[in-house]
Amino acid sequence: MSKLIAVVGATGAQGGALVRAILTDPSGEFAVRALTRNPDSAAAKNLAAAGAEVVAADLDDEASIRSAFDGAYGAFVVTNYWAPLTPDEEAVRTRAEMELAQAETAARAARDAGVQHLVWSTLEDTRLFFGARDDVPSLDDGRYKVPHFDAKGEADDLFAKYGVPTTFLRTTFYFDAFITTMRPTRNADGTLTITLPMGEKRLSGIASEDIGRSALAILKRPDLIGRTVSVAGDHLTGDQYAAALTEALGEKVTYNSPTLDEYRQYPFPMAVEMANMFQFYAENHEQFTGNRNLDKVRELNPALESFETWLDLHKEDLRAATK
Repeated sequence: MSKLIAVVGATGAQGGALVRAILTDPSGEFAVRALTRNPDSAAAKNLAAAGAEVVAADLDDEASIRSAFDGAYGAFVVTNYWAPLTPDEEAVRTRAEMELAQAETAARAARDAGVQHLVWSTLEDTRLFFGARDDVPSLDDGRYKVPHFDAKGEADDLFAKYGVPTTFLRTTFYFDAFITTMRPTRNADGTLTITLPMGEKRLSGIASEDIGRSALAILKRPDLIGRTVSVAGDHLTGDQYAAALTEALGEKVTYNSPTLDEYRQYPFPMAVEMANMFQFYAENHEQFTGNRNLDKVRELNPALESFETWLDLHKEDLRAATK
């Protein structure tokens, strides 16, 4: 009988990628239980049609998570820092506090359900790198530098606290962002431009599907319990990303690299947090990319997509996004 894997966030980018990886895995080693807040959504119904068991569960409802983990050999847990919050929710807790509380809920539920291998999707705690530096603004009443990194890194300890057999899967920037939140934009003269305050430093990126494929490979490796596995599909400079996009789109894409202070003044929510993130990527690039050794990642996940490979698969989506 296939061992059951419970996947939190099954209709999202990472969780959905793992569900698809399990369902298409020729070994049939695992069955999948897809956890979602809305089992009646089109995405959830598509997963059910593909062969997943779909159940309603919410990281803000511990009883539902505990029930959804029942009988599972393994679990994949990811929190969504960017999930829309109502004004009432924002008045009660910050997004970082939400992530910490949800991670603790998942850890307790996994302990109580006897989960034998949990993969926690996490990131580095940038405070360990930045310390108390004044040139990197502190956020959330001084608690964090990059809240959507730091809260996940802080939550790592919760899985150890509750004795959950855990592998810590450190992810990175999604290539997919070039279709959505960071897609090339047109200047007044019609030229396409990508904007990253990275200078000449390399930015690690990965296809979201590879996070799912990597998580599946980890779940097959109980020897990775207690270890941190950091993944990426490529390490490229802004100029290299722009050149690859130029080739894929068949029109020139230029690279704009504002200063970090300029980026912090951009008129969009969380510009300061995002600038801090890019500062961490840039200043810590040697360790960040070094921890994500592409040869080792490819040993774990032979189907790993480079940026060029990812572009070949998503040319039409990119063209639609830049029209």
